[in-house]
Amino acid sequence: MKILVPVKRVIDANIKVRVSADNSAVDLNNVKMSMNPFCEIAVEEAVRLKEKGIASEIVAITIGDEKSQEQLRTAMALGVDRSIWIEQAGNIEPLSIAKLLKAVVDKESPDLVILGKQSIDGDNNQVGQMLAALCNMPQGTFAYKLEIEDGRAIVSREIDGGEQVVSLALPAVVTTDLRLNEPRYAKLPDIMKAKKKPIDHLTPADLGIEISSSLKTLSVKEPAGRSAGVIVNSAQELIDKLRNEAKVIS
Repeated sequence: MKILVPVKRVIDANIKVRVSADNSAVDLNNVKMSMNPFCEIAVEEAVRLKEKGIASEIVAITIGDEKSQEQLRTAMALGVDRSIWIEQAGNIEPLSIAKLLKAVVDKESPDLVILGKQSIDGDNNQVGQMLAALCNMPQGTFAYKLEIEDGRAIVSREIDGGEQVVSLALPAVVTTDLRLNEPRYAKLPDIMKAKKKPIDHLTPADLGIEISSSLKTLSVKEPAGRSAGVIVNSAQELIDKLRNEAKVIS
C-alpha cells in the first residue's frame, strides 16, 4: 500500500501571531515556521501503518516556496520514504491546492491519502473534501480512529452530537482530527538520514495546472482584547448582569 501525505508549512503553533503594520496580512518576518499540527498527525498515522506492515511506501508532498522543503525533511525524519515539492510562492486558495494534489494523485496512484483536516493559518477545512471530490474517492473526515481491513479503510469520525463509523473502499481520502494520535519527535540520527532522502521538484506547469485565485484578502485584524472581569457580591447580581449586560440569558 502506498500512502500520500500532504503537509503544509505554517507559523509555529506556539508563536503569537502578529499582524503587519498595514493590516494586509500576517507578519511572517523572523517568525518560527513549523509543520501544521494536523499534518503532523497525518504523518504519524501513515508511519504507524507502515510499522504495522500495512503500508509499504509513504510519500509526503508540500506546496510552497523553497523553505517548504524543511517540512518535507521533517516528515522524512519521522519515517516518510520520499517527498514531492511543488514550487509555488504566495498564498494559494484551497481549490488550487486540491487541483495540484489531484494531479499528483493521478501520477502516484496512492491507495490512501491522509491529510490534516485543516491548517491553523487559513482554517478553511476544505482541501480534503475538494480533493476527494476531484479524485472521485470516498472520504472520511475528522478521523479519530483509522483501521485498514480487507482493502477498506474503517474510519471512526466525530460528528455533531456523536460519533460515526464509515467503511471506505480504497483508494480513499482521510482527514485527521486531534484525537487520532500523538505525533512523535524526530530523532537526531533520523534527521541526519532525512537530509539524504530524495525530494522531487515540480511546478504547477509540470502538472498542467494553472494557478488562479478568486479570493482577495481585504484586511487582517487582531481579535479584540478581552475586557476585565468583575466580582459580584451575590448570585442575584450575577444573574442580573448575565441578563441585562451580557444578554446571554432571558
